[in-house]
Amino acid sequence: MQVIRRLTETTINRIAAGEVIERPAAAVKELVENALDAGARRIEVLLTGGGIDRIEIIDDGCGIAQDELALALERHATSKLSDETLVRITTLGFRGEALPSIGAAARLTLISRPEGQDSAYRVHVAGGTVGEVAPASGVKGTRAIVEDLFYATPARKKFLRTPRAEGEAAERAVWRLALAAPGVAFRLVADERVIFDMPAQDEAGRVAALFGRETASSLLPLEAERDGVTLSGLIGPASLSRATMALQSFVVNGRPVIDPLLRLSLRLAYRDVVPAGRHAVAALRLTVPDEALDVNVHPAKTELRFADGNGVRSLVIGAIGRTLERPVLLANAPVAMPSLMLRPPPGHDYAKPTPSPQARGFAEAELALAAPPSARSFVPLPPAATPVHEHPLGAPLGQILDTYILAIAPDGALVLVDQHAAHERLTEERLRTEFEAGRIVTQPLLVPVVVDFSPSEAVRLLAEADTLARLGLEIEAFGAGAILVRALPAALKNPDAAGLLRDLAEEFAESEAPLALEARLDAALARLACHRSIRAGRRLQREEMDALLREMEATPRAATCSHGRPTFLRLSRAELEKMFGRRGI
Repeated sequence: MQVIRRLTETTINRIAAGEVIERPAAAVKELVENALDAGARRIEVLLTGGGIDRIEIIDDGCGIAQDELALALERHATSKLSDETLVRITTLGFRGEALPSIGAAARLTLISRPEGQDSAYRVHVAGGTVGEVAPASGVKGTRAIVEDLFYATPARKKFLRTPRAEGEAAERAVWRLALAAPGVAFRLVADERVIFDMPAQDEAGRVAALFGRETASSLLPLEAERDGVTLSGLIGPASLSRATMALQSFVVNGRPVIDPLLRLSLRLAYRDVVPAGRHAVAALRLTVPDEALDVNVHPAKTELRFADGNGVRSLVIGAIGRTLERPVLLANAPVAMPSLMLRPPPGHDYAKPTPSPQARGFAEAELALAAPPSARSFVPLPPAATPVHEHPLGAPLGQILDTYILAIAPDGALVLVDQHAAHERLTEERLRTEFEAGRIVTQPLLVPVVVDFSPSEAVRLLAEADTLARLGLEIEAFGAGAILVRALPAALKNPDAAGLLRDLAEEFAESEAPLALEARLDAALARLACHRSIRAGRRLQREEMDALLREMEATPRAATCSHGRPTFLRLSRAELEKMFGRRGI
């Protein structure tokens, strides 16, 4: 039998360091959190080699006294934890593990000077070995220098990614902390390149600085409260989404977190308006009573436990849902053609100018208007009788390609509406309202329709028979691989039953994992709405166009269709002037 022995203190510290500091980003996060807990009003972060070679954090916080510098490097030594029951934790750090963990895995130097101390003092630790505390030059605050990260734990170092990837992760950690503390000035420099340099500002200003001003200008304010939990922040409209979750920020009691519950709540809140594979934009801040929150879940402190997780989820989903249901605003519409510029390409011959995309478009429009009415791609309307200023989406001017409604908005902007996408959203909202009120009317078919499927498709669709029955669609098995349709929702009028059923089978098959009932109902509603909607290619009368625009203005989430695509685009005066090169004229 092997002999049981006690590990050395150095080995214990190195094992513990692997839990707390798994990459440069974790070291940066812990040191910046220390600076924030010290009351810093300005924090500077300098990275070299992605933080693997060097990390330097400079703050103007309260500093560490000379006789406490060495103590700060001992495990589980902290000035932050006043409540040893771990119920009321009001600081970002509290474990007393960050500095000794960094010192065990790297070369760490601390230079600090509190208010009233004659000079700064310095202490150095390398691989867990702490040196003497000695006088040094320095102003009020603390300067932490980390070099050769993981030199003492080569097993961890060989699993690091490239300096670029590690640097991006470290920058992301600072990005989250800067969002969480907008009242603190932040400067981030990576390999002598300034990533951002922001003064102390309000929350909206910080979001604009880190999300981008163009994105921030479209965000919607949000506020809600329930059972002592408050929620505030900014969220993107349905028309604004991104390919990744990079523009999602969650702050709970001042702590930036990457919490599964909050991420899931955000995704569920947008599931009807953002297409699959796209992600909402949001900067959310929650304030939760200390006794209703457990932050002591993981050494990284980025995951939480809520005493009432269901309540928090309902608060987030409900607040976002109500915000997205606000009437359509042109300010939140996608720009129709943001990248077109009247700028000649390199080598452009001014003697033989080539037609611009705009010129070609006008030529095509002129030809279209000269064509017989049945062949026209643009059908103009006589002047509107209703004043434009009475309606946010304005008055219709005509129809393009029998698919897009062209309207003029109160501010003079041109609005393009996809008639099928818009009507799809309106139909889904009506069906959803009927369903929630228990008023979906079923229309039995005089002659039931038989639809053939592969055996696996038929089994999958029949497994959803109860779900479809709740929506007014009655089906049953009809031999191997065949399904009989007996009734359809009356609101669909006269749809193609076979086509609808095949689309529903594909809808349910999209997810490899079984969908929850609510998600299956949402998918079915969206597909039903698609089959009921005005199709592209249908010529509309003025009254139909006007009615569609007015209903869009009164319908929740009308800025996107059931699949998350935009229902209308905007071309403002500023964009027109930019396209025609009229800026500064």
